[in-house]
Amino acid sequence: MNPSFDRKIAVVTGAASGIGYTVAHHFAERGARIVGIDLNDRVGELLADLPGSGHHGIVKNLTDPAAATQAIAEAVEKVGVPHILVNSAGLALLDPAVDVTPDRWQLTLDVNLSGTFYMAQAAGRVMLEAGYGRIINLASQAAVIGLDQHAAYCASKAAVVGLTHVLSLEWARHGVTVNAVSPTVVETPLGKAAWAGEKGERAKSEIPVGRFAQPEEVAALIAFLAGDDAAMITGSNYLIDGGFTTV
Repeated sequence: MNPSFDRKIAVVTGAASGIGYTVAHHFAERGARIVGIDLNDRVGELLADLPGSGHHGIVKNLTDPAAATQAIAEAVEKVGVPHILVNSAGLALLDPAVDVTPDRWQLTLDVNLSGTFYMAQAAGRVMLEAGYGRIINLASQAAVIGLDQHAAYCASKAAVVGLTHVLSLEWARHGVTVNAVSPTVVETPLGKAAWAGEKGERAKSEIPVGRFAQPEEVAALIAFLAGDDAAMITGSNYLIDGGFTTV
């Protein structure tokens, strides 16, 4: 599957780096206009280097409940009503459960869960009115299994999957599908740095395919779910983990 996104508008959070930037590039190569949202004030400059034209960067902190509504309003004004939303912004703060501080717990939930909800809610409102939308939430293999020192992260990503189920149920009859994608470790620049050396080799050995995921593989799955061929798919959580969670 290699869907075309000509004349489609895709909003991507976390678009300045990592999976988010790869997703934005993947959609832009296939004709989409990208609205990228990120804390990085260079997001507009980075999007200008994407294939195609008419992309638009928005600098927002999505832990602010008002930011998502403002971002979607700006997207509609500057580019048009979005057809696709990819919630890619996230963070991982790792601590043993007994050491997780209230601030680190709350920040993880604010970014990974609340930011995802506020964006889906804001985009959902205009998509429901338009009668069409594709929302893909980045969860994680940590949504379905326990990982050492990942108490806050696992909780936030499991909640993203639960949220995905609810939104898909409420919005399916209005032409809006909502799905989640749950990768294992992805070899973004940050992923490579965090999992370098013996730690990374040990982790790879526990994955049946023997390697980590590539950002382009995650982007391709997201693109499939955002395409018209996936219109019957909603409320699903797709693991892209090389078989790790089946072991």
